[in-house]
Amino acid sequence: MKIPAPRGRVSATLLDLLQNRGGAGHANAYGSLNLLVDEALAGTPDLLRDEDLQLALFCLYELHYSGLDGVEDAAEWDPELIRVRARMEAAFEDVLRAVVPVPALPAPESEAVAESLFRLAADDKSPGASRFVAGKASVEQLQEFLILRSVYQLKEADPHSWAIPRLPVGRAKAALVEIQADEYGGGRVERMHSKLFGTTMEGLGLDSGYGYYIDLVPALTLASSNAMSLFGLNRRLRGAIAGHLAAFEMTSSIPNSFYARGFRRHGFSDEVTYYFDEHVEADAVHEQIAARDLAGGLAEAEPDLLADIIFGAATVLAIDAMLAEDQLTAWQAGETALLTPLANDGGGTAGAALAATAMAGGVTP
Repeated sequence: MKIPAPRGRVSATLLDLLQNRGGAGHANAYGSLNLLVDEALAGTPDLLRDEDLQLALFCLYELHYSGLDGVEDAAEWDPELIRVRARMEAAFEDVLRAVVPVPALPAPESEAVAESLFRLAADDKSPGASRFVAGKASVEQLQEFLILRSVYQLKEADPHSWAIPRLPVGRAKAALVEIQADEYGGGRVERMHSKLFGTTMEGLGLDSGYGYYIDLVPALTLASSNAMSLFGLNRRLRGAIAGHLAAFEMTSSIPNSFYARGFRRHGFSDEVTYYFDEHVEADAVHEQIAARDLAGGLAEAEPDLLADIIFGAATVLAIDAMLAEDQLTAWQAGETALLTPLANDGGGTAGAALAATAMAGGVTP
């Protein structure tokens, strides 16, 4: 991923250090970074929306995914960077456990866990962006919607796949692999969900390169991705990542049908909406596997993980509610949901893409 622009002293120091590891002043830079992290964590009024800290944590996590342009691969296991990440993670987890409402725990039995998760999803009264996308969003807002989601969707399934080697051999592991196999296209690159999402972005004239729009994405969107990485990269939180994926799958099918409707409303083709159409069908199946076999199976195999399974699921709903509220507040006020508006190319790349779609369908735009 390209190196993002820093958003404060912590991210500026971290990015400078990453690009100059082994250079003059290298050792001193770790000390400066540690001090800045301490000061920032102590002073931030809202860690979930702290642009500087969420970007820094996101960049540290990216070292475990596709990496950052110009940063050597060995930085992934730099013990000083791991130490910094662990301190930021501890504060981030503390905040999540403080703000995410968790329901009463069910019995550690598959059906009881599934029932609890379905009830949790059904009781979710957050505004949700899907109905706005379906009925009111402009093409420009659809572009913003895709840019915001691209932080996760262009690496879809990767954070949850960290859990595969961390689960015991059994029902939960088999369920996770079954779900992830579909996410990765069942061996067909053209069916990979990350690839399909890229096609949707390109259909609206957007760049589908991973991280291309990272400088436009607010901290809370980064926090949503960071929560997945936090749960996935720490074995002690394997219950949370399993619950996170379960809730993710259980709250996906219906919203995706609304998203598809919103894009079709503007005339975009089936190729553009295929990503959403695919999730309507796939996640209707996945939600049953995720609730009963993944989350429920793991609770039966490791009852001590039950609280984290429910916590991980509740985290999805809590952060999604915050994201939807921020996006809808901006859009309903006629403002951008991004940090800065997407650069307009005059005629509009989305407009050109839509015109091309119409021409391909034999319609004169």
